[in-house]
Amino acid sequence: MFLCLELPPEKVEKAMDQIEKYIMTRQYKYVFCPETTDDEKKDLAVQKRIRALHWVTPQMLCVPVNEEIPEVSDMVVKAITDIIEMDSKRVPRDKLACITKCSKHIFNAIKITKNEPASADDFLPTLIYIVLKGNPPRLQSNIQYITRFCNPSRLMTGEDGYYFTNLCCAVAFIEKLDAQSLNLSQEDFDRFMTGQTSPKKQESDSWSPDVCLGVKQMYKNLDLLSQLNERQDRIVSEAKKLEKDLIDWTDGVAKEVQDIVEKYPLEIKPKNQALAAIDSENVENDKLPPPLQPQVYAG
Repeated sequence: MFLCLELPPEKVEKAMDQIEKYIMTRQYKYVFCPETTDDEKKDLAVQKRIRALHWVTPQMLCVPVNEEIPEVSDMVVKAITDIIEMDSKRVPRDKLACITKCSKHIFNAIKITKNEPASADDFLPTLIYIVLKGNPPRLQSNIQYITRFCNPSRLMTGEDGYYFTNLCCAVAFIEKLDAQSLNLSQEDFDRFMTGQTSPKKQESDSWSPDVCLGVKQMYKNLDLLSQLNERQDRIVSEAKKLEKDLIDWTDGVAKEVQDIVEKYPLEIKPKNQALAAIDSENVENDKLPPPLQPQVYAG
């Protein structure tokens, strides 16, 4: 203990990192998303929420990033890759490093777009957009794991702690995101959330000549999928209505038949009684000629 106190802070920090790495690597499967917590439930809720918000555009979040610029698009892809890669790491410090790398790519993307250093007001909306676009796996579990087991000094100071705090704020914003947050009417927000429609994309004629053909095709496909979804909803609705009409018609016909049967019941007599009645009405049976008898002719 006394020897450790005499070491420089840098060496103490390094030693603590190595101890953290050794312990957490061995205990990872026991302490990450344990059954005694509701981490998994929160993961599913956040993942479902992000999927429902797939229609949110950078313009709605006031994201100062132009993905039409190849360098910026590359930075966005790297940022998404880093935030997704966080789930594959076992050591809290390594997970935190993924968040830091993701954040630095975001700052670079903003800087290239605006041609000036990015501000904190630019960073958070862009981080929210990256999380929505990447939908990182087990996001809440990773955040809780870092909070519980990472060296507290890392979370309370330095750029790692700053970026981690912003990620927590981004997730909280996504969970509470509503129509007012995106400057939308409640009606439009509800229709977008239920998939009844999607925000109008730019027409192909209004695209800049420098825009990648793949991006143009992507938005065209999104519009087509939205139209197909609306058409499918109409078909399903009409099919259910037709099914109900057929059931009502069948029930109506059955009721009419039952009423007719009850009003005009049929009396079916046995066959021998019917023949006897016919014979009894024929009073001239005695005057009928005898039946023909077969005759044999000798040839």
